[in-house]
Amino acid sequence: MQVVNPSTAGQYFHLLRRQLRRSFRKPMIVASPKKLLKNVQANSNIEDFGEGLRFKRVLTDSNPNLVAPEKVKKVILCSGQVHLDIHSAREKAGRNDIAILRVEQLCPFPFSSIIPEIQKFKNAEVQWVQEEPANQGPYSFVRPRLENIMRHLKRPAEISYAGRETSGSTSTGYTV
Repeated sequence: MQVVNPSTAGQYFHLLRRQLRRSFRKPMIVASPKKLLKNVQANSNIEDFGEGLRFKRVLTDSNPNLVAPEKVKKVILCSGQVHLDIHSAREKAGRNDIAILRVEQLCPFPFSSIIPEIQKFKNAEVQWVQEEPANQGPYSFVRPRLENIMRHLKRPAEISYAGRETSGSTSTGYTV
């Protein structure tokens, strides 16, 4: 089974294309909200649909002003539309020492795509960010896998978390 959360129209296109072109059938769950595909920031250039391009399991940071990899202080891993909020907050704060990696495929977990990206940033803290409560998004699934990656790279296995606390409901609501 595959669980994916594409964050651009081009990625969505290549994901569906990959699903149809496979010589075998594999169930696929697309966790991407339609709202994201309508967002202007999630648009893709026509070149992103070109021949020879494929679905990428992990999207690297596209910030042209990102500092040298050894000077990056934090690597944020996320999935889906929360990337847009993180990206705009980073721009607002003027922080070019934070790299954002988008995990586009959650299952099967893309170890071979994430390891080289984290290796680039040798001095950086690794953090998972999601908008859902800790017990409702992918955090409980990705945390042990990211800790395995960190142990494999012989770095501290602690993965910090940024998101809502564990909750029994999907939204916070109002207290009156």
